[in-house]
Amino acid sequence: METALTLAGFVALTALSVWLHVRGTSAAHAPACEPAGTCPRCRAPVPAGAACCPRCGVPQQLYSLIATPTALGEKDLGARAHAVVRADMCVGCGTCVAACPEPGALFLAGKRATVNRAACVGHGECAAACPVGAIMLATGDAVHRVEVPEIGPDFQTNVPGIYIVGELGGRGLIKNAINEGKVAVEQIATELARERPPGDADIYDLLIVGSGPAGLSAGLEALRRGLRYAVLEQGSLSETVRKYPRRKLLFAEPISIPLYGDLWVADASKEALLKVWETIVARTGLSVRTGQRVLNVTRTGALLEVETGEARLRARRVVLATGRRGTPRRLGVPGEELEKVLYDIAEMEGFRGRRVLVVGGGDSAVESALGLANQAGTTVTLSYRGDQFARIKERNREKLEAASAAGRVRVVLRSQVREIRHDRVVLDVQGETELLPNDDVIVRIGGDAPYAFLERLGIRIVQKDVPLVDESARAG
Repeated sequence: METALTLAGFVALTALSVWLHVRGTSAAHAPACEPAGTCPRCRAPVPAGAACCPRCGVPQQLYSLIATPTALGEKDLGARAHAVVRADMCVGCGTCVAACPEPGALFLAGKRATVNRAACVGHGECAAACPVGAIMLATGDAVHRVEVPEIGPDFQTNVPGIYIVGELGGRGLIKNAINEGKVAVEQIATELARERPPGDADIYDLLIVGSGPAGLSAGLEALRRGLRYAVLEQGSLSETVRKYPRRKLLFAEPISIPLYGDLWVADASKEALLKVWETIVARTGLSVRTGQRVLNVTRTGALLEVETGEARLRARRVVLATGRRGTPRRLGVPGEELEKVLYDIAEMEGFRGRRVLVVGGGDSAVESALGLANQAGTTVTLSYRGDQFARIKERNREKLEAASAAGRVRVVLRSQVREIRHDRVVLDVQGETELLPNDDVIVRIGGDAPYAFLERLGIRIVQKDVPLVDESARAG
């Protein structure tokens, strides 16, 4: 009973904090941020070190990526390149340490790979081996070249009426996603008020694609402002968070959201965060239509037509908040809807001591299996329907053969998953049925990249060189 009351209190406090954020009632806890000069949104002067624009009140950190100029030409690594580890992406699997040919140039410090700048000579083997793309090479001031949609200060793309917020726009932090969803809808509501559109009951003011933190924040702001809206989700509510691959904590401390108040989710698991979203949806009546995969968005006159697998909906504005992982290809077997089934890995340490099945025959599947095999006590099985790994890098082939010979990864070729159960997986191995004891299933069989979808809509994808704080670099 005491545990239940504690959880109920936690959920109530968190729900209240998030609702206060969308109501825009608190600016007292806004942290300092670096951008200064002119506010990209309203063009008002912003004093150096100011967290928010003094005129429109919007946190200036939201525009750090948007304001970065488009990159031109190739990156010049020069003669003394060195590795840089992105702390926000590193999963601590140790694959890079094993790949580095220079003793002591890379090592694990806690949950993160760390670079010894004095020993690193820029071979690049670590960057090539990293299964999550968390390592890059740089010289002098470290920069990371990223591909992102072209977005303006109002979060509108080059396609009029289509907006992008959250992780899909290149910024993965939940606090930024929440802020971007709210700020984008504020701008949309202002524009619609000026247009004074007719009250056609068949036309939405706004359709929001995705029910993660950015999508739900956008939906709550649309609800607050009285817009006719709907949140479309191809899976279940908050599918992005529900399938988030971290098993442990999402946050180590409260997130202070500039202007909108504190989101108190200290020591929270993804299950606790999901409970928060579900509580807010239930209490506010937020309209979330699940099982609605958006296939296309086209313009018809002054309106946008959104095509899902079940309907064609018309709207004046569309906000895309789908995340960067795209639509993973699924196995299509009973039990795939279980929480234990994941399509990506963000923190391999969380799988220590567990029985993990990785499914796939490409580099991503092999690299995931190798990274998991580095975790203490983890039992790793790699299942592939083919009779050989024909599409993987030679380096990965050699590492997999070594791991298999050492008993660290069990490779099962000509096998297919037939059913996923809570404590085991039913495998068809060369026509024979095998019941495999199992705690987690990692499916790495490809999928539809989100940027390919954006390009089909006419949205331009550009490259930008984003400055990195090289926190992992050490003199020795």
